[in-house]
Amino acid sequence: MNKVQLNELMHLKNQGRSYGEIASALSLSKGTVKSFFSRKKQKSVGSYMVCKNCGVALARMCDNKKFCSDSCRYKWWRQNTEGNRKHLKISICKNCGKELKCYDNKNRKYCSHACYIDDRFKRQARSVTDDGRTI
Repeated sequence: MNKVQLNELMHLKNQGRSYGEIASALSLSKGTVKSFFSRKKQKSVGSYMVCKNCGVALARMCDNKKFCSDSCRYKWWRQNTEGNRKHLKISICKNCGKELKCYDNKNRKYCSHACYIDDRFKRQARSVTDDGRTI
């Protein structure tokens, strides 16, 4: 497939044409058209792929890219996910009492590894009596 056919293929798909109609218009087989869209993950194609953050047309419209660069992806992420996290858990650190926000681990008990170690070894030291017995 050459660039002219690719542009026409995208144009016809954007008009809502079926794979059979596109194939007959471009003198291609229906399987070729169908495999193009399935390989390129463009089954429901918008006009052209543009960056979700800045709106610049992406250089490779065949990839499943959503952003033109990492900096645009980071900017979009910061703007659109702040306060919009579904699994946010706010709890109190078991050792120091600080409030901690955790997105990935709902069972988190400590704000840091240092607090975990501090609490663990303090507890062990408290549980051993003077004569060496554990309580």
